[in-house]
Amino acid sequence: MDVQKIGIFLKELRKQNNMTQEQLGERLGVTNKTVSRWETGSYLPPIECLKLLSDMYQISINEILTGQRLNESEYKEASEENISFALEKIKTEEKRFENKLIIIMCITTALAIAIMFLLPNAKALTTTEKVKEIGVIICVWGMAIISNSLNLVARVSRNESFYNTKKRR
Repeated sequence: MDVQKIGIFLKELRKQNNMTQEQLGERLGVTNKTVSRWETGSYLPPIECLKLLSDMYQISINEILTGQRLNESEYKEASEENISFALEKIKTEEKRFENKLIIIMCITTALAIAIMFLLPNAKALTTTEKVKEIGVIICVWGMAIISNSLNLVARVSRNESFYNTKKRR
């Protein structure tokens, strides 16, 4: 996917419709700087804006992502490329999300262990202090378990929502 080509195409479409970047931005609910970034190929419009641009310019999202108007035979080929690109991007984002969860789980586990080692020596403690120390240990372990469980639930629910979306299509 050629972001520069897409940007040039978006600029041509805007000019063909006699709009300034500011006017287009107002219609889409974005700033003229955002439109400029799309047109210079700094980044792609989000899916909501792609849909609005598609409706506004009476072209398909596939044509926008290809950066040109397409005939029927080109349309199929471009669709495959655009779908492959989108799936690869989703896969990359999913991997990044999983890595963040793993880092959070490691940090919470390390914190729980560090807190336990920072507790005073149990031999020099009174019974009340020992009970408090046990309470602290239970709370720290509980925090680590809850935090790691929430991370796992977030990961599973994210995967489920992705796969449920795929099944509906």
